Amino acid sequence: MTEIIVITLYTVCISLILLMTLGRGYLILSYLNYSKNKINTQTPELTEYPFVTIQLPIYNELYVVDRLIRFCTRMDYPKDRFEIQLLDDSTDETKALVARLVSEKSEQGHLIYHITRDKNIGYKAGALAEGMKSAKGEFIAIFDSDFLPGKDFLKKTIVEFTEDKIGMVQTGWDHLNLDYSLLTKSQAFGLDAHFTIEQTGRNKAGLLINFNGTAGIWRKTCIEDAGGWEHDTLTEDLDLSYRAQLKGWVFKFIEDIRTPAELPVEMGAIKSQQFRWTKGSVETAKKILPEFIQSALPFKQKLFGLLHLLNPFIFVLMFVTGVLSIPLLYIKNQNQQFDTYFNFASIFILGFLIMILFHWITSRSILHRKLTFWEFFKLFPTFCSISLGLSYHNTKAVLEGVIGKKSPFIRTPKFNVRKLKDQFLNNKYLNNRLSPSTFTEILLSVYFLSGIFLAFYYNDYGLLPFHLMLFAGFSLISGYSIAHARAK
Repeated sequence: MTEIIVITLYTVCISLILLMTLGRGYLILSYLNYSKNKINTQTPELTEYPFVTIQLPIYNELYVVDRLIRFCTRMDYPKDRFEIQLLDDSTDETKALVARLVSEKSEQGHLIYHITRDKNIGYKAGALAEGMKSAKGEFIAIFDSDFLPGKDFLKKTIVEFTEDKIGMVQTGWDHLNLDYSLLTKSQAFGLDAHFTIEQTGRNKAGLLINFNGTAGIWRKTCIEDAGGWEHDTLTEDLDLSYRAQLKGWVFKFIEDIRTPAELPVEMGAIKSQQFRWTKGSVETAKKILPEFIQSALPFKQKLFGLLHLLNPFIFVLMFVTGVLSIPLLYIKNQNQQFDTYFNFASIFILGFLIMILFHWITSRSILHRKLTFWEFFKLFPTFCSISLGLSYHNTKAVLEGVIGKKSPFIRTPKFNVRKLKDQFLNNKYLNNRLSPSTFTEILLSVYFLSGIFLAFYYNDYGLLPFHLMLFAGFSLISGYSIAHARAK
């Protein structure tokens, strides 16, 4: 009976993973079709300069706020046609630094304002909502503190609002510190796929996309019509995106415009960011899905919207599949009556092949840093290992989102780290407490090490690559967590 339960649960999980992966397969086809028929045209010149408000939500950004303000004030756009709002919820010396920088830039003729609040209610969403009260712009551009927008950002994005129904234009992200470490390379590898195939594939197939929280520009009336910024989830960007599109607004993603930003270099920061993104997405799904399912959207938009909103559950499926894979290996080699099932189960390798294709196409599509064949096949297993290693941590985030457990918006600390010689361990915003989950991750690495031993014991190597990646992933996650905490 136990064998039946394990096999059934494993089959359900891996079937759902395959279903989600097939959805990505469709996005690959959409992206390839778009790339094949893409016509390179010059960006049209602006004939009018609508007033723009640039919102910069910040919270204790001592190391990067100077750079942020410098890049935003150098925009190649008439000085009298855009304003900058520093939405400052800082509780440290950042606030005084911002006040001085705003005063300096204001004296130079920039329309720049320092907006503070008595209480940090609603975190980033609350700050954006506060800024909306006094925003004069017809369009609202938003940048997180570690982003460095190009001089032509406003000119290149404003021209994309070719129709009144276009409510938001999102641009891609690039990476300031891509080559800093194995962790930054792995994060960039995953983000590139999102900002290449996922966002472009969805957009060109007429599916719903989301604002990524930064490096995008909104039509102000779209934000207002959708109900404004709300802070009842940790992903206010995803929440507002779906509310706006349910109202009939159209979003555009521009792959060729890339705004560079800093990738987290410390494991605690990576974990907190992943937790916020994962849990917030589940909270948004709970909030949006009832109206979304009952809406008049076409079936295809509903189907892929559902896959999009429920995507965080893939971490749960990955984790459960991993845990069950070791007893499954035992069952396979102790019970011959299941041989037919295990022979059939090889079909699930299709999902893995789709993921290889998904990331391979991405790695060959980013013109300024294409990966060679060998570079790709060194990085892909690393990315998979780290993703699997984060599956326990993100499963906890999913479950908290499901049960409705509330948690604060934990900002990702910024380091201003770009080169190998740059250090971050003395950063005042680092948290040196070791998470209790780290000890569970150590135990999980030992658990999956046993799967490697079992492969040689049974002379059965079908699951060996999976167990190698699981062991490597949990070892890397726990190892980096301990090393960074101790160094601090």
